[in-house]
Amino acid sequence: MIRNPILPGFNPDPSMCRVGEDYYIATSTFEWYPGVQIHHSRDLVNWRLVSRPLNRAAQLDMRGNPDSGGIWAPCLSHADGKFWLVYTDVKRLDGAFKDTHNYIVTCETVDGEWSDPIYVNSMGFDPSLFHDDDGRKWFLDLRWNHRGKGTGGNPKHASFDGIILQEWSPERGLFGPATNIFGGTERGLTEGPHLFKRDGWYYLTVAEGGTGYNHAVTMARSRRIEGPYEVHPEKHLITAAHAPEHPIQRTGHGQYVEGHDGRHWHTFLMGRPLSTENGRFSPMGRETGIEEVVWRDGWLWLKEGGQLPRAEISADAKPAGPAAVEHSFGPGALPAEFQWLRSPFPERIFRLSDRGLTLIGRESLGSWFEQSLVARRQEHFVYTAETALDFAPKYYQQAAGLTTYYNRHKLHALILTSEPGIGRALTILSCPGDWPNFALTHPIAPVSVGDGPVELRVDVDRAAQQFYWRQGGDWQAIGPELDAAVISDEGGRGEHASFTGAFVGMVAFDTSGSAAEAHFTRFAYRPS
Repeated sequence: MIRNPILPGFNPDPSMCRVGEDYYIATSTFEWYPGVQIHHSRDLVNWRLVSRPLNRAAQLDMRGNPDSGGIWAPCLSHADGKFWLVYTDVKRLDGAFKDTHNYIVTCETVDGEWSDPIYVNSMGFDPSLFHDDDGRKWFLDLRWNHRGKGTGGNPKHASFDGIILQEWSPERGLFGPATNIFGGTERGLTEGPHLFKRDGWYYLTVAEGGTGYNHAVTMARSRRIEGPYEVHPEKHLITAAHAPEHPIQRTGHGQYVEGHDGRHWHTFLMGRPLSTENGRFSPMGRETGIEEVVWRDGWLWLKEGGQLPRAEISADAKPAGPAAVEHSFGPGALPAEFQWLRSPFPERIFRLSDRGLTLIGRESLGSWFEQSLVARRQEHFVYTAETALDFAPKYYQQAAGLTTYYNRHKLHALILTSEPGIGRALTILSCPGDWPNFALTHPIAPVSVGDGPVELRVDVDRAAQQFYWRQGGDWQAIGPELDAAVISDEGGRGEHASFTGAFVGMVAFDTSGSAAEAHFTRFAYRPS
């Protein structure tokens, strides 16, 4: 049984390829480091993280990138005996302009050391690489138009100025004419192109409607790679825009693959929104789903008809159930589920030793440059996370603790600091969606804490969360119940500029510049 999402938690823009009986999916990581997640499966049911290929400064340095900038919509393919990965590093998100630099890296094995990047262009985002059966390679991406309404592009949104196709080779780079092969349908916001070839037809799939509740996978075809492309009889292969009560929402932006056994599949990003009196919210962000498709009259269709993907699909294997994950930190590598933000120099942010995971206090909570935050994705609506902290702050500019985090304006943090007249104390910092001011709120007065290690915990139950602490005794609630719904795509600024998902993890900062160190000995994540 395939159960959607197949990659729960923040895993958007799934690009899928097959090598023999091995299936691989690459997903966007935005400002989280290392860049790009690649999962592997042989049964399409159970998936394992096998690589984060962009893991050094020569490939990726996102210091200064805005929230929801960084790695957008990678494309993973296999040809000529190696894997090819195309990606965008988005340096500017807001305003009329977008600064979007596109690169290609390669590796013979998906979990090996990937090459230094080859720069391709900065025309737009969502690049893709197509390997034709004659040996030629073609690069596609969206062209971004900064000039505003009435200046071209799709009438729905002039900034999305069509899918541009140009020949490319490792030796020559881009060459030959650049052709606008598809301007999109009336749904607009046409992006995320992928090409494949079958029975003499070139097929193009794109994402349309924006990566929210109007999202869709749109399909077109042509006998010539340069077009013109005719649109699918139903226009959209996958969409839930017309069915707001369907449990799977925001469906779009995926890729087709033919299975080794003759079945056919299409991935898509998706959301599992919860409803509150203030509307829908998706704490896990955009996740990865998959649906079986069939060929009929030269077009793809969902196997069961319609445009709504199913939550469960028949398959031989059984999915693994939710399981608690607990780590006692020591020398070695950071456990695979954790990431940090933006920097290719993790040694300045953390280290692992006999003392556990040491976070080195750097810039402020929410900094776009050097923030000491090590966290993992929220993958379940209800969970508990806890950690143990040994830290001796000298003043209030030094702090460390446990946080639920989306970005600089959507966060809650239970921190251990030092307050004048109190000494070591626990307090809560929140930024509950205050964009663009990023103002902090302080839900409690500081609570005095004795010497020695402190254990911290957070319980998240859908739209609510509660912090706890203890020092050798029973857990004690601290502070009020907080709004967990804000730690979501829809919180604060909203879904059209919030592209990641909720994380939970360990944080430290030292805005005095003294680089105070906080030692975390363990971390547990327990879904309910």
